[in-house]
Amino acid sequence: MNPVKIAPSLLAADFGNLQRDVEIVNQSEAAWHHLDIMDGLFVPNISYGMPVIKAISKFATKPLDTHLMIMDPDRYIQTFADLGIYMLTVHYEACTHLHRTIQAIRATGMKAGVALNPHTSVELLKDIIGDLDLVLIMSVNPGFGGQSFIPNTYEKIRTLKKMIKEQKASALIEVDGGVSMENAAKLIEAGADVLVAGSAVFKSEKPSETISKLAHAAVS
Repeated sequence: MNPVKIAPSLLAADFGNLQRDVEIVNQSEAAWHHLDIMDGLFVPNISYGMPVIKAISKFATKPLDTHLMIMDPDRYIQTFADLGIYMLTVHYEACTHLHRTIQAIRATGMKAGVALNPHTSVELLKDIIGDLDLVLIMSVNPGFGGQSFIPNTYEKIRTLKKMIKEQKASALIEVDGGVSMENAAKLIEAGADVLVAGSAVFKSEKPSETISKLAHAAVS
């Protein structure tokens, strides 16, 4: 069994030492850097904008996995492509014409993902799953810090994994929100391919060691 991909969320990094924390991820077993982009409309908070992303991309040697928690993401697709983003994930709830948005993302050469809020059923993706490179399951409500992991996440992952296999699709399943050493193995067992971890990594004494432990949580 291959280790799961770990995508440390730079939102939890020390912004006074951002280059240092990006380098920590570069030199670890992490697969991607995870960027959370918030606009204060789709979610209550505002995170970082294009200048900070540009700075991160300058130092990052691993792919940038970017989660847009914003309204009308179509406006910025080309901008993110120009910044060298690898995976661009939009919210199902924010896209009126989801298929068109996914096509526009892929047309730039980026990989395309769709994120689902906790209340959104994975069944809604059955008509588009074959066009996706990734589905991001939110295991907390987006935009709020310090929330408890939502247990129903495990069942959503299992249902989605079954759908992907039945349709012979290739989308990866990513989980974001409250991921820790306590639930990593169970998430991987349910079918998660990518784990986003913020505080669990950057608040630990040895971030690189934590990333390795998460990556191998269910490897025997």
